[in-house]
Formats: sequence, structure tokens, C-alpha cells
Amino acid sequence: MAEPALTLLFDGACPICRREVESLRARDQGRGLIRFVDIDAADYDPVAHAGISYREAMGRIRAIGPGGRVIKDVAVFREAYRVVGWGWLYAPTAWPLIGPLVDALYGLWARWRLRLTGRGDLNTLCDLRGC
Repeated sequence: MAEPALTLLFDGACPICRREVESLRARDQGRGLIRFVDIDAADYDPVAHAGISYREAMGRIRAIGPGGRVIKDVAVFREAYRVVGWGWLYAPTAWPLIGPLVDALYGLWARWRLRLTGRGDLNTLCDLRGC
């Protein structure tokens, strides 16, 4: 199978993250355009994923594009939906007036995501994982 256009790192223990991944998988329609990597899995290896640590990936969403280019935050969703042919859905998040607002909202979500999904905080998770 050919290399995917995007490797998306996601938190498999987050119900909202899993739902987003399921949506993207459905849109991928088995084409293998996106490789999904669960960073919460015990065997997650940062070395195999552009050196993106558990802490980095758990704190803010990351993806790896062609040539090992690391993508983060809302740009991950823009690229993922573009890859599966639904780029129009997130295109407005790059517009000058909307983009900064969406980025700020994502920053708040990233900051509170773990607590809102009943997981404590990033430091606690990292302590449990030994990172």
C-alpha cells in the first residue's frame, strides 16, 4: 500500500477525538489516504512519528504530512478534510477574519479537553505515563 497523504496523531481515549477520527475514516472510504495513530496506545513511539512526544501530541493535535512536515492545531483538520475531499468544510478556518477566532477557540479546547472529557490534566497523564 502506498504511503498515506497524512498521518494523524489522535487521542484514542478521548470520545470526541474518536468520533472525529471515525468521521474522517468514513470519508476516506478505505483509500488509506490518512493513517491514524493512537497516541494513547502503550506502544506509541515518538521516534516513528517525527519525534512528536506524547506530551506534545496530547497537548495539541498534530499530524505529519509529506516529507515529514509537522502540522498542528486547526491546520490538521483543514489538511485532513482536504485530503479526503471535504476541504471546503474547513476552508473558512484559513480566512483572515475567521481563522484567528477559530485558532483561539481551538486553543481553549486544547487547554481544557482532557478535563472536559474526564481525564484530569496533561501533567497528570504524563506522570502516569512516565514522560
